[in-house]
Amino acid sequence: MEEQSKVRRFFCLVAFLTLILSSASLLAQEQDIPKKFFVPPPPFTPGIFPCSQCHAGMPANKKPRKLEMHQEIAGSLKHIPGGWCFDCHNPDNRDWLRLANGKLVSFEESYILCGQCHGTILREWKAGLHGKRTGMWNGEKLYRLCVHCHWPHGPRFKPIKPLPPPLRPTDIR
Repeated sequence: MEEQSKVRRFFCLVAFLTLILSSASLLAQEQDIPKKFFVPPPPFTPGIFPCSQCHAGMPANKKPRKLEMHQEIAGSLKHIPGGWCFDCHNPDNRDWLRLANGKLVSFEESYILCGQCHGTILREWKAGLHGKRTGMWNGEKLYRLCVHCHWPHGPRFKPIKPLPPPLRPTDIR
């Protein structure tokens, strides 16, 4: 009995230390990635931002329908099949974007909105593997927003069918 108790305590201690070390490792990794990213202003279509200049005091019609205004968007609203403006835009204050959880983010933080569906790309963007960054090696980095390269209402790239993973050398005969 006493031997089993020692073994149990040993494994509990190993599990506890593993948890501590993995938490410390994750914390260190998160500290390497900035919480606030320095981004240039989004490339707004001239004359349509701030949205409140036209929409102030106008009640929001939340019913999906064919757009009569904003023809520059109407023909290309293909990002989310069956999607609607207010899936991303805040109907109560159009100068803000709305996340799925209802939290509001500015257009300068649109990467958070995009990251809700494109999580792997957001992680790569934060680490500097996707998108364009400029800046000094030891100074502030300037990150480009998703919308600097991708038109949010109708992405250029068609969805692609996922392929099976590559074969590992041990699987090849």
